[in-house]
Amino acid sequence: MSGSGQPAAAWPIYRRLTGFAKKYRGLLLLALVGMVVEAAAGGAFTKLMEPVVNETFVVRDAKNSAWLPLAIVGLFVLRGIAGYLTDYNMARSGRGIARDMRVKVLGKYLRLPGLRFDTEPVPSMLVRLGSDSDQVAQATIDAAKVMLQQSFQIIAALVVMFWTSWQVTLAVLVLAPPLAWVMNKVGKRYRRVSHRIQESSAHLMQSADQSLGSHQEVKVYGARDVEFTRYSALADRHMKLSLKVEATRSMSSALVQLMGAIGLALLLFVAGREAIAGRLSAGGFVALMLAMMAVIPALKQLTNVQNMLQRGVASAERLFGVLDAADEVDTGTLPLPRAHGLIQFRDVNARYAGQDAPALEGISFDARPGTVTAIVGRSGSGKSTLVKLIPRFYEVESGQILLDGHALGEYRLADLRRQIALVGQQVMLFDGTVAENVAYGEMADADPEALEQAVRGANAMEFVERMPGGLQSEVGANGGRLSGGQRQRVAIARAMLKDAPILILDEATAALDTESERLVQDALERLMPDRTTLVIAHRLSTIEHADQVLVLDHGRLVEQGTHAELLARGGLYAHLHRMQFREQPDA
Repeated sequence: MSGSGQPAAAWPIYRRLTGFAKKYRGLLLLALVGMVVEAAAGGAFTKLMEPVVNETFVVRDAKNSAWLPLAIVGLFVLRGIAGYLTDYNMARSGRGIARDMRVKVLGKYLRLPGLRFDTEPVPSMLVRLGSDSDQVAQATIDAAKVMLQQSFQIIAALVVMFWTSWQVTLAVLVLAPPLAWVMNKVGKRYRRVSHRIQESSAHLMQSADQSLGSHQEVKVYGARDVEFTRYSALADRHMKLSLKVEATRSMSSALVQLMGAIGLALLLFVAGREAIAGRLSAGGFVALMLAMMAVIPALKQLTNVQNMLQRGVASAERLFGVLDAADEVDTGTLPLPRAHGLIQFRDVNARYAGQDAPALEGISFDARPGTVTAIVGRSGSGKSTLVKLIPRFYEVESGQILLDGHALGEYRLADLRRQIALVGQQVMLFDGTVAENVAYGEMADADPEALEQAVRGANAMEFVERMPGGLQSEVGANGGRLSGGQRQRVAIARAMLKDAPILILDEATAALDTESERLVQDALERLMPDRTTLVIAHRLSTIEHADQVLVLDHGRLVEQGTHAELLARGGLYAHLHRMQFREQPDA
């Protein structure tokens, strides 16, 4: 994000943030009333010290000295009620804004193109949804609360000081310009460092996620020291940035306190002169001292709030970077109740952002309803990219992909994706029951009989029946309570229940043992008929009966034909088959 280090950008961002506070205007108004009452009560208490001192200790008037303590108690009760009103309503507004921002950003991420998920790691997204959203709540509400509360207290104290002795107050206020200069400098420095701290937090989380998520590889390959060193270096950098913020905060607080001490010294000097001239009583001097003592911690709080505010603005900048990103292109208007399933690639080229070489180049083929199209090739040849173009996870650079004679972009995106069922090698299950994972998304209200039939058809009922709750058994986070083969069969049951005319299988049996593969393959054979099926195959022996085989190499379609035709041709497919047959004689 450009200009993240420019302090001038803070105000437009903060102003935009206030838009999220509009729905909480009623709560914020109550909180504002509470702040005003709280500050007024504090000012009244300070001013009350003048008659307390004069009547009790100077004049020694017993009648007045009796009601003054009761007045003090009443003021503090009023201040306590006002403080509660302020704290509760501000907290409710702030947490509400954090929740709204989280929901809005997650919704935006789910609308972003697939390329975004290739360029931004998920841990970075989690930082935005977590700490960034909390920092934004601090920027919009918590920081505003501190600023307004302390500002009202300063105003109340200054009113008391002017009321008591405007001559002394004017003498003390000569310190205001240098104090404003210090706070401005502090704000600029906070803003420079805060954005770097948020980026550092994302890198820390990403590094930890990689190390812990791949702990088996880390241990087996003796990389614990490497990962520890990498994480330590990132943690050191984060610590240094945090210390810069603390040093700035501490230095600014010390300067404010120094100026406060100078202000007190000035007050003593000028107040002494006023007292000698008979224009200031003992009670008035005490009231001035208390008001001045109330101003100093309020000013210190205002300098400390810069950290909260600037980090919140930096977080908001990152979140607005997500919210301002372009959604997936969805300009199609053609309705698509149910596709026949004729898929046609016409000279399709695709390229990843920032890559010189195309991921796919000049791809042309037809996949007809009721047929199986197998896609094979070396690793990195473009197989997964090709099938991801069909649900438009990625967009083509040039050429056309047609479905039933119309370009994919002519259909509404939701209608297009409704025609596709996807079973991948890495199955994503959600923390919930087996039934919830099969009847997922738009299928949540599926008929229970159809749901059970899909589970049986996927060969999943044999293990589901053994689970304590049957279809209502919890699968755990990411399906952690199921084996790889069981997760695959749940995914196949999901595809069966969807009954979409287009089926994409992305190496669905690559990581399974022989028994699991047999069960999954048997389920797939029941799923595939009467659909347009595209299969990315790891084991070539699984696609011998495909209607056509596409052989990709470096993003180009180099061979096309049936299994037998391609073997007879003796090209790349025959070479791959021969190599795999040697390495896996039992495949």
